[in-house]
Amino acid sequence: MNTLIPIQNIYYLLCYAWNKLEEKDTVDVQSLNSTQLVDLFARVLISGTHHLVRRGFDRGYLQFEETTRRPRGRISFAATLKSNLLAYGRVQCEFDELDYNVLHNRILRTAILNLITADKLDNELREGLHEVSRRLWEIEPITLSSQLFRRVQLHRNNHYYAFLLNVCELIYENLLPSENSGKATFRDFTRDEGEMHRLFQSFVKNFYLIEQRHFRVQAPKINWDAQSADIVSASFLPQMQTDVCLISDNRKIILDCKYYKDSLQTNWGKQTVHSSALYQIFAYVKNKEIEAGWENCEGILLYPTVKSPLDLAYRIQDHLVKVKSINLNQDWQSIHEDMLRVIAN
Repeated sequence: MNTLIPIQNIYYLLCYAWNKLEEKDTVDVQSLNSTQLVDLFARVLISGTHHLVRRGFDRGYLQFEETTRRPRGRISFAATLKSNLLAYGRVQCEFDELDYNVLHNRILRTAILNLITADKLDNELREGLHEVSRRLWEIEPITLSSQLFRRVQLHRNNHYYAFLLNVCELIYENLLPSENSGKATFRDFTRDEGEMHRLFQSFVKNFYLIEQRHFRVQAPKINWDAQSADIVSASFLPQMQTDVCLISDNRKIILDCKYYKDSLQTNWGKQTVHSSALYQIFAYVKNKEIEAGWENCEGILLYPTVKSPLDLAYRIQDHLVKVKSINLNQDWQSIHEDMLRVIAN
């Protein structure tokens, strides 16, 4: 199912999931004549770097050390004396200077250099990456790690790096060494149901946060309507963490996102709703109904699909429960309209 999602739509899903919608139209992904994710992210890095060239790369104060006859900054007396520099009329100095070699620029250049090695990359895009890498010639590459991305500190004046760094981290996580020396393979993360479920869930939540104003959007935990026999029993009771709750004065919706290879289960040749998903959404609405205002809360199971749509509705013990799907193999405007239709009366 997921392999049929156009890569342009993968890009839009990421823009919403990362809450970087302002970047959505800065990259012309519609004109990208490719089905390869590696080509998509090459286009994003190329366009993003050209954008940085136009507005100017960010700089920051970095600490430098220098042995000099002309002191500046702070003199390191310990290093000066240890190396007997005074005998040669020199001192060891430490000073801060504005420099382009800040961490976020180093991560960007490294991601570009790494992506150049991808074995299925379009040759024209590979040359485009070489070109933007040359624009970053002053910046030193760095060994990437998950912890390194957490160290980046962005602020109001350089926040535009955030989307590119998200792309760089995704490339780092999915670019794998190839058997061919000096080459790498970009892993198709859309084949990983766990990763795509998290992406779809984040997309759905942020889409409703951004694109509608009727509901407040939250993701609260739901307490079990249960009394534990003792403290030990209570400690083993799992929490119910919702994906998305849409809350207004007259409607309360608990929306649970699902991402399965097959949106329906098949038993003895008959297709039905996944039992576990139905049990889960029923547990959510039934345990939430004890709270004031949630007595008639609704439940929605939302599936992405590229095949037959789902539009099912049930009344289960006074709660309306719907099973709906979003076709991700269509133009984005249609997806936008269908997402709003899911929560319409």
